[in-house]
Amino acid sequence: MEKKYIVGIDGGSQSTKIVIFDLEGNIVGEGKESLRPMHLGADVVVEHPGDDLWDSLCVAATKAMDEFGVRKENIVGIGLGFIRCCRVLLKKGGTLAQPVISWMDKRTSTPYTHENPEVQYVTSTSGYITHRLTGEFKDNIGNNFGQWPVDYETWNWSENEDILKQYNLSKDMLFEAVKPGEKLGYITQEASEKTGLPEGIPVFATTSDKAVEALGAGLIHDTSAVVSLGTYICSMMIGKSMPPSNAVNYWGILSSMPQQYIYEGYGIRRGMWTVSWFKDLLGEKISIRSNYQGISEEEYLNEQAANVPAGSDGLMTKLDWLANPWEPYKRGVMIGFNAHHDYRYMYRSILEGIAYTMKNNVTSMIDELGHPINEVIVTGGGSNSDLLLQIFADVFNLPIKRNVVNGSASVGAAINAAVGLGIYKDYEEAVDKMVKVKDTFTPKSKNVAVYKQLNEEVYQVMTNYTDEILKKTQKVLHPENESF
Repeated sequence: MEKKYIVGIDGGSQSTKIVIFDLEGNIVGEGKESLRPMHLGADVVVEHPGDDLWDSLCVAATKAMDEFGVRKENIVGIGLGFIRCCRVLLKKGGTLAQPVISWMDKRTSTPYTHENPEVQYVTSTSGYITHRLTGEFKDNIGNNFGQWPVDYETWNWSENEDILKQYNLSKDMLFEAVKPGEKLGYITQEASEKTGLPEGIPVFATTSDKAVEALGAGLIHDTSAVVSLGTYICSMMIGKSMPPSNAVNYWGILSSMPQQYIYEGYGIRRGMWTVSWFKDLLGEKISIRSNYQGISEEEYLNEQAANVPAGSDGLMTKLDWLANPWEPYKRGVMIGFNAHHDYRYMYRSILEGIAYTMKNNVTSMIDELGHPINEVIVTGGGSNSDLLLQIFADVFNLPIKRNVVNGSASVGAAINAAVGLGIYKDYEEAVDKMVKVKDTFTPKSKNVAVYKQLNEEVYQVMTNYTDEILKKTQKVLHPENESF
């Protein structure tokens, strides 16, 4: 009997990735296409240019299918995962009424305002891509995260008219809601011609990009946490009920497994983006050195920073490179420079800042839940760094696992399709078959002691002092803003 294959689509903030898996979770074809730089306007306007999400998917899918070869007829399903918290405004026919609004845009944190008379539908990125792939006006309910009237008990749109008015969205502006693992539609002839994906193949819903990443990482037990090292860095645990409305250190979103929920702790906006920013800041010097050694710039930086002692000799980084709307004064901070500190110390300090922040956020979440964990699974592009994962192990003082496929959103999407197709009877079986651990990083006791003291005595209280200075700076430069 011929082998069968599943496509996992992972649409992110910086690129679109298409991965083709066999039923054991092995990659047999993949393609990736970077997105174009976003349009940045005044007053925190952040938009994807043109039809970039769809265009990048078409290129990435074509690359994946070309690598996969001529076995198109053996592809049995597609799982569709796409970035959350964006806002897509469509005309009646389903075409873009205006550029896709990024999750980093100030407008996505407020209810929709009907200013463009051409807008008929307000949907998420996955709703838009579903329409481009299948022609259907359907979307996975879990990706309508944030400013949409979702009923988290029924996994559907709210029937409460007051809630619909609160979000300024009527039922005729919303796509049909579909749950994870359910069918969204079938690849149309037009979409097949654009992407190379086989016509007539079913497309299955996932949920928001972070929740599908958690599934692909293997988060099915409540004794584990996942840290996703992406443009936005977040932490996640799993539970069987929505958290109480008065939860302080975490909130609930719909899981990629129906009737389960993801508990998400606070994260880092522009998290791994900060690493890219620093690399670009160093410029040609690092490129020349890494090229000379025949390794990537990231590998070179990791090699150099591995020789820096734990704690970066007092250099600390607070990663507020993108302030929350309610904290406009926040800025990224590096503090503790000495004459010998160079790019190696700065780079390690950024990595340590990521680990400190996520350790503190996860601790706050599990303390409030009253539920300890015994391991952390780290996913995303940042998990390629052995140095960063060892720092995580030392800061968390827990085993840190990395999977064979660390871009786990595509695996999660494929798992949703596999269960939807009935290939596996449930998500536990699918995860057991398709998610494989590559390696585990264990804490080094000497570093654990250093990081614990620095974190508790310095890092956790640092912003008590720096925030007051930054507030004064903000008042001088932006006296019109008195919101803090």
